[in-house]
Amino acid sequence: MSHTSAESVTKTEESAEQFFTLWTVFKRSETLIRSADAATDFEALLERLAQGGVTHRGSYDVSAMRADADVMVWLHGPKPEALQQAIRDIRRSTLFAGTEIVWSAMGVHREAEFAKNHTPAYSRGVAPAEWLCVYPFVRSYEWYILPEAERGKMLRDHGLLGRDFPQVISNTVSSFALGDWEWILGLEAPELVDLVDLMRHLRATEARNHVREEIPFYTGRRISAAEVAEVLA
Repeated sequence: MSHTSAESVTKTEESAEQFFTLWTVFKRSETLIRSADAATDFEALLERLAQGGVTHRGSYDVSAMRADADVMVWLHGPKPEALQQAIRDIRRSTLFAGTEIVWSAMGVHREAEFAKNHTPAYSRGVAPAEWLCVYPFVRSYEWYILPEAERGKMLRDHGLLGRDFPQVISNTVSSFALGDWEWILGLEAPELVDLVDLMRHLRATEARNHVREEIPFYTGRRISAAEVAEVLA
């Protein structure tokens, strides 16, 4: 199972290297018999992408969680155009033949709402976990004009509840102007129930009153290239 890293990530300041990330979801659109070397060729593609600065954090089995999705791919790197090219290369690969993109969202690390020192796990070189849940969200219209102290209290309360789940890794990125949402959140955990319990736990916060939209959700287990072939078979 590959975590093909382009380089060791150590910088966290906004003025330093940019940490863009891209989640793209594919569904099987036609049944194909893939060649035996499709998975091997895909792994070789990931190595080439890494040489160009694109890190493949993982591929995820999201099949049967929803009716419209089969595999999610998570990439990150300093250049958004390289991530775009990488997804085109993946879509054209033998392994992903007969698929189509059903959802895709790009984000970039900027100063977080709830903590100025928060950085996404992927930008700090934290190893990926077994399970991933990704979803976008949009704040209420009045959220950004509330007094800063009021917003800060709600976000601190929200963050304190999250501390009850130290095993869950957070990746919150800004997506203003990059799509239809303001923020994208990728949560990683060793067990699927960790994600279920955390999301339910965080419902009991005042900040929830200021979420206008937070769908779709895509959740899946991190899998190897050979397992991707099985999911898409």
